[in-house]
Amino acid sequence: MTGKRRLRRGGAAVVAAGILAAGAALAGCGGSGSADADTITLYNGQHEQTADSMITAFEHKTGIKVVVRSDDEDVLADQIATEGPRSPADVFLTENSPPLESLQAKGLLSPLHSATLASTPTRFNSPQGDWVGVSARVSAIVYNPSLISASQLPQHVSQLADPQYRGKLALAPGETDFQPIVTAYQHAYGTAATLTWLRKIDANAAGHVYPDNETIASQVNRGAVAFGVVNQYYWYRLRAEIGASDMHSKLAYFAAGDPGYVIDVSGAAVLKSSKHQADAQKFVAFLVSRQAQEILATPGTDPGKSSLSFEYPIASGVTTHAGEIPFGQLEPYPISIAQLGDGSTAIALLRQAGLI
Repeated sequence: MTGKRRLRRGGAAVVAAGILAAGAALAGCGGSGSADADTITLYNGQHEQTADSMITAFEHKTGIKVVVRSDDEDVLADQIATEGPRSPADVFLTENSPPLESLQAKGLLSPLHSATLASTPTRFNSPQGDWVGVSARVSAIVYNPSLISASQLPQHVSQLADPQYRGKLALAPGETDFQPIVTAYQHAYGTAATLTWLRKIDANAAGHVYPDNETIASQVNRGAVAFGVVNQYYWYRLRAEIGASDMHSKLAYFAAGDPGYVIDVSGAAVLKSSKHQADAQKFVAFLVSRQAQEILATPGTDPGKSSLSFEYPIASGVTTHAGEIPFGQLEPYPISIAQLGDGSTAIALLRQAGLI
């Protein structure tokens, strides 16, 4: 995830409140009787489309204000680790589980309430109970039928290394979204095979290595490259932005159970350093409530009632209302949250292969 975060609101009052809240937290002020008693700070590594409407609904429901600091999730995780007990963050919302697992391993997260954890199936939560799964996406292939037919697409992620795809493949290896695929590949085939595979796909994607998945989806759609690996929601968001009549690309999936077919979980955690533990716990509980999950599930542009997320809701029994493959019908590679880990192995392999 690179270069795609925006502050969600620009009103002077909100900006001023954000400065005051952050300053108070940095100064070590407590919540009781202070100016920021009804304000929490969210470090947001998620997309604006996913987070914004849920934040609006939470503020309306509780009267608690949410000051948002947005950046790439790996940048924010490093910032939290550096800030330690002085961090102004109360809650961390991510696009993938590895940054949360990394902070959990450092002992920087507070245990979540059992009722919050119970809202999401256990397999999508922190094994230690320090963060909860909020939404999910699945890796997919976006392709341009004018450049490559569905029958010519790779069925297995290992085939991305085949010479026939040289110059046809687009990648965004710097995206944190790509790390779970690398981890799954390493889990399936071992470290040496993964490194060889990465070097070959680097050669195949020469000239089409992009900074983010939005660029892949756009470039494939306009015919600049034949196909690329993204999470499915990027295609749906592009269609919502430009209209179905301007979509010249399609989605496909790797074979059932293939290591390239991975479910990524977005999660939220309360920071152990938070001076507003009760309100932070309320916010995370709200993210997995039926009200917030219905916002995720409903495509639209009405703040607080719908979103343009196109991610899968995974909590409170809510299912997506968007025209996607139902979540229960997906057939991903069987890898657990614990096995996906903190992403450090994937990052090391990507660096060794020269992809980042």
